[in-house]
Amino acid sequence: MFKITELSRKDIINIKDGSKLGAVRDVHVDLADGKVQAIVLEGTRKYFRLLGAGGDIVIPWEKIKKIGVDAVLVDLD
Repeated sequence: MFKITELSRKDIINIKDGSKLGAVRDVHVDLADGKVQAIVLEGTRKYFRLLGAGGDIVIPWEKIKKIGVDAVLVDLD
């Protein structure tokens, strides 16, 4: 069992290419059944991380393969 707030301290890593995807910004929860539907990561930033370069990245819960002590492994194309 883990707390959702713990996700913000973990690296989110894509197992397809080993890239770090960013920090967890939000979590989408289905209020009817209380299940997590997706995690939302901050989009890439430019100009010293002050201005947004892209939109947020939404990762569906079924794409999360493993939640470890230090990282979350996701399978994205």
